[in-house]
Amino acid sequence: MFSKGSKKASAGSTSDSARSAKTSVPSIISSDLRINGDLVCSGDVQVDGWVEGDIQSRNIVIGEAATVHGALQAETVRICGLVKGAIKADSVVLEKTAKVTGDILHKTLTIEEGAQLEGMCKRLDAPTAQGVLPAPAVAANETKALASSDAIKPLAERIAAIG
Repeated sequence: MFSKGSKKASAGSTSDSARSAKTSVPSIISSDLRINGDLVCSGDVQVDGWVEGDIQSRNIVIGEAATVHGALQAETVRICGLVKGAIKADSVVLEKTAKVTGDILHKTLTIEEGAQLEGMCKRLDAPTAQGVLPAPAVAANETKALASSDAIKPLAERIAAIG
């Protein structure tokens, strides 16, 4: 029962379960399901219903009839429905039926003809730390106010305040 042979068998089954987790079936939020809260998943998530909250996963697909009010973070994001919130992913695809209101941080971005996007798009690997992009001019007395309030404001509001 607790022999050395069973340890070897359980070690083999662990690698099998890890392998099957990578190719597992996606978690699906069906069209008749409404979720209020954040979703965190190590695999794939497909949303066909309504989510009020942030979604963090390896791959995210937002179906044509889906609505998401919250941020998305994943390796890949494919949007066919409505998203109101920031998106951060290595690869983002906006299908022709996509309606996105929010900023997109990406390494690659594909926008099909007909997709609607209202927000800023920025490459994740763009060089900004070395001073390549100039910092916006801010008066000395505004620096303290900006520093204290920037952390709590959404990115869109911070950009609007600068412009």
